[in-house]
Amino acid sequence: MANGGIIGVSNKTSFGRCTVTSKTSSGTITTQPGTTVVETLVVAGGGSGGPSDHGSGGGAGGMLSGCHNVSGATPYAVVVGSGGAATASGTNSTLIVNSGTLTAVGGGKGGTCGSAGGTPGGSGGGSVNPDCAGGTGTACQGSPGGTGNASAPNFGSGGGEGGAGLASCITGSSVTYAGGGGGSTYCGGTPGPGGAGGGGAGSTGAGSAGSANTGGGGGGSERPSNAGGAGGSGIVIVKELNKASG
Repeated sequence: MANGGIIGVSNKTSFGRCTVTSKTSSGTITTQPGTTVVETLVVAGGGSGGPSDHGSGGGAGGMLSGCHNVSGATPYAVVVGSGGAATASGTNSTLIVNSGTLTAVGGGKGGTCGSAGGTPGGSGGGSVNPDCAGGTGTACQGSPGGTGNASAPNFGSGGGEGGAGLASCITGSSVTYAGGGGGSTYCGGTPGPGGAGGGGAGSTGAGSAGSANTGGGGGGSERPSNAGGAGGSGIVIVKELNKASG
């Protein structure tokens, strides 16, 4: 039987193999017929940078990757977390698979003068001074926030560079996600750059925002009158791996 150049029986249920679906807003991802295994990447929203005399950077959203069993031709619910704005932590991203719900935890907000320690999250927010710790990170998802500095001219967050994120090749190209926000400074210091993976830079004015759909943390600002940078929104990506037999 002719199959348009294909030798053997046509098997349309194998055509969805390596289909990649990226979700930048909440909704559903529907698998192709015949798909039973997927590779996943779930990144939460990043936390905002702290507004302070020397605000600290926001923590990156948690990042989860793995392989999971699914059913073919089935919709799976997705929630894409938003980045934290105006001294807020990022929100969680979730993906439902057959084994349950995969939850990446939102990044912690950076410390401020009134709340010097960083907030826990996927990755924790940085602290304003060395008397307070950075926020704790979530195991297997992120890192703790950095600790502030007491040495001139980089007081407080000390212009600390945001932590580097992690690269993923799930889309076929290497993309880095979940970079931490950079710290601000005070009295002539140099603000820190954002970490690779969408982290916003610290500033002597308003902090820079984390990049959208990376889960990057926002940069810290100098002076409470300047806003800390908002965290970057998250993303959920699914790659269908298996090929049906036939």
